[in-house]
Amino acid sequence: MSKGTINVSVDNIFPLIKKFLYSDHEIFLRELISNATDATLKMKHLANIGEAEGVEYGDPTIEVKLDKKKKELRIIDQGIGMTKDEVERYINEIAFSGAEEFIEKYKDKDGKDAGIIGHFGLGFYSAFMVAKKVEIITKSYKDEPAVHWSCDGSPEFTIEKAKKKEHGTEIILHIADDSTEFLEESRISELLVKYNKFMPIPIKFGTRTETLPKPEGAKEEDKAPTKEVDNIINNPNPAWTKLPTELEDKDYNSFYRELYPMQFEEPLFHIHLNVDYPFNLTGILYFPKMTNDMSIQKDKIQLYQNQVFVTDNVEGIVPEFLTMLRGVIDSPDIPLNVSRSYLQADGAVKKISSYITRKVADKLKSLFNSDREGFEKKWNDIKIVIEYGMLTEDKFFEKAQDFALYPTVDNNYYTLSELKEKIKDSQTDKDGNIVILYASNKEEQHSYIEATKEKGYEVLLLDSPIITHLLQKVESSEEKISFVRVDSDHVENLIKKDEEQISKLSDEEKESLKTFLDGIIPKEKFSVQLEALDSKANPFIITEPEFMRRMKDMQKTGGGGMFGMGGFPEMYNLIVNTNHELVSEILHTKTDKKKERLVNQALDLARLSKNLLKGEELTAFIKRSYEMIK
Repeated sequence: MSKGTINVSVDNIFPLIKKFLYSDHEIFLRELISNATDATLKMKHLANIGEAEGVEYGDPTIEVKLDKKKKELRIIDQGIGMTKDEVERYINEIAFSGAEEFIEKYKDKDGKDAGIIGHFGLGFYSAFMVAKKVEIITKSYKDEPAVHWSCDGSPEFTIEKAKKKEHGTEIILHIADDSTEFLEESRISELLVKYNKFMPIPIKFGTRTETLPKPEGAKEEDKAPTKEVDNIINNPNPAWTKLPTELEDKDYNSFYRELYPMQFEEPLFHIHLNVDYPFNLTGILYFPKMTNDMSIQKDKIQLYQNQVFVTDNVEGIVPEFLTMLRGVIDSPDIPLNVSRSYLQADGAVKKISSYITRKVADKLKSLFNSDREGFEKKWNDIKIVIEYGMLTEDKFFEKAQDFALYPTVDNNYYTLSELKEKIKDSQTDKDGNIVILYASNKEEQHSYIEATKEKGYEVLLLDSPIITHLLQKVESSEEKISFVRVDSDHVENLIKKDEEQISKLSDEEKESLKTFLDGIIPKEKFSVQLEALDSKANPFIITEPEFMRRMKDMQKTGGGGMFGMGGFPEMYNLIVNTNHELVSEILHTKTDKKKERLVNQALDLARLSKNLLKGEELTAFIKRSYEMIK
């Protein structure tokens, strides 16, 4: 037996490993199984290229064993193993990665590696985050003695010969008193499923009971026979590692359920990512049904590095608007342990993000072109992602012009270019601008929608929480286009034409009416405007100017705060139609009490149509209405 000191650059690295190397101690199992997988893949590669003569590849299964009484956790592989010299080099010289050297030596002629996971040197030492002592029993595939290495968490170690006969490595963790959670079978099972569910080598953890078919002639009440089988916790060949030509829709849907076993709705469609230049990336993204609540959608995409789970917080790698999707992205070009700032600054990561954006845009365009009717049916379930992408990614905004839809209140769907062509004759104002009218709530703005449709105008239904921001962007990118909500003005003024209505009231009558109204209608809520409208239009109409309302909407969703609109009281325009007979009646009513009652009733009706009449004021309106029809 020999002793030695681990060659580290500080006096004692183990406290640092335990405290700082990884943010979460549970990562140790991922690291150790990743190392075991590396060793197994190396053995397979050497056997395939004939550099392991006389040595069988054997059973590639990695086994995890738990002994709660002895407080031991073992990870056993039948991989390449290590000689004494290799142990001293790879284990004792920490921060030296054996995987890096192996890749360099054995990579293919085209520069690709053999599927080796480990590109880091400190993975093995993560064991000391949970173990007070770690042992390695290993035998190389080469004809050399087996080795037993042991370290108790100090820089000192022992190394001696071992009796192991078959190639491979066994790591024995003597779990520390402050980490006994990792002696629970349920905890280890949870970690194996979380981090190693799709590792490329089978991973065994105990056994399970499998029910067999009943033998021929068995009675219905006879129990089916059972047998104990290895409990393999992972799927070594997940769907994203295969070519799209090898998969059908049912395979994609089956994999979706494997990723999200508690998700019962089928995804709307999927996008298979597969690129090997200028970076390596595979994956499958799914569009689930969306809601307008963006805050609950994120953190559903899982990031892997060579089938090793890394994180489900993929911001910085996946464009932000796509973090609402679900699925898997796997890239060896993304390190296992990196900071968010590193990812945001990394050139390869930026290229990956741009590629994913382009791929998603191309897929959406393809779906739109091949099955427009089906795409329109899915629009309300996917629009929030597309609209958010248009708002935040300029390149996606450009591509989305070919498939982004603008639905009407009558459930017709147009692209922007189609919409402009359809309404250019009827909805162009006196200055040559095409005015696109829209509603944000079909029920609350029903009276405004109907008045607009009576004029023969097309009305869109745009109700996502970010639509105000997106409309600003569309208007800035298009010449002579403006979006106007139907309740921002009376219908005659939504699209200003050259025609002008003549008022039935004289200037003196209008002045008298205005003075009376100003004395009754609260100035802090309404700005009274007398206008000559069609006599069939409502006598009182409440509107909210487009600019003011947009600023308030943008402030609520994280923009426009510089204007201070968030703190402003609700202010509306009250447009009084001087050509309506009720307005004439109000003007010529002799008693102020009756006149005031008519004004309050007309005002409340206007407020009711705007969904502004609630609580005590609604109760008073109902009482007054019953009294007026006695």
